[in-house]
Amino acid sequence: MVNGVTSKIAIQTSHGIYNGIAPIIVSASRATDIPAFHLDWLFQRLRAGYCVWRNPFNQQQQYIGFQNLRAVVFWTKNPELFLLRVDEFEQQEWTYYVQFTLNDYEAERFEPNLPLLEQRIKTFRELSCRIGKNRIIWRFDPILFADGLSVDDIFERICFIGDRLAGYTEKLVFSFADIAAYPKIHHRFRQIPLSPREPVVSEMRRIAERLAGQGERWKMQLATCCENIDLTHYGITPNRCIDPELLQRLAPNDQMLSGFLAQTAKDKGQRKYCGCIVSKDIGQYETCPHYCVYCYANTSRQTVERNKKRFGKYSETILDEP
Repeated sequence: MVNGVTSKIAIQTSHGIYNGIAPIIVSASRATDIPAFHLDWLFQRLRAGYCVWRNPFNQQQQYIGFQNLRAVVFWTKNPELFLLRVDEFEQQEWTYYVQFTLNDYEAERFEPNLPLLEQRIKTFRELSCRIGKNRIIWRFDPILFADGLSVDDIFERICFIGDRLAGYTEKLVFSFADIAAYPKIHHRFRQIPLSPREPVVSEMRRIAERLAGQGERWKMQLATCCENIDLTHYGITPNRCIDPELLQRLAPNDQMLSGFLAQTAKDKGQRKYCGCIVSKDIGQYETCPHYCVYCYANTSRQTVERNKKRFGKYSETILDEP
């Protein structure tokens, strides 16, 4: 085992045999919304037994086999299609859970291609009823501010959603926008009239302090994603989005998964303050048509539109050949 995946797995394809990797845990995906846009592709690749991932920085391809797959962690902002296909996921031999990012930037149109907030709340509750509240995590991610969007406004919006989701999830994960680290986001924000910005430390603490009492009222654990600020004195813990404890609870009798969880470590390929354990992400940058203004995985709407025209649901990778 190398970094949680078996090295040099032989993967049989329709055009030859290739060396690849066979991850225990797949992330689907930090790079694009597979449940919203690429489910046909995912099921086709699962049937084929492998997919191809292209490194966004050097465009090198990597073959990924599903021989050892024991868990999938889904990331989405709109799982309406996922909800319609839950039975297909329940038939799989591996376990899964869903991280549902449910923000409210409707008035600002920071997430311009999402359903209305009320519809997303309805979808969240319906999905929770289908798969169980222990397998759906609410993310308010990221928290950002803008002209006319203050700490009070964000807190009120989180509380409005939280009151509607109480009893439908066990955890709220939130993060603060990190704009300076991504030049393309910084450039994009400079072109938006409302002047969106990342929070300063005092605003982070004010949000955390006000949210602290809500978690108990909602019966939700509160956690932050990839933050270097210590909020534990508010009862808010650092999150592990690829979470070994949750996976163990969901599949206590899966010996292969349990063995992996017992010996795996932090994923060194993620950001410094990320607590996730090792997994393999199978998504591709430049393929998510939500067009969220804070997205680090898209360069521009035009790039995504070009890729949509090239996309083939039966291709080995979400992107066809460049």
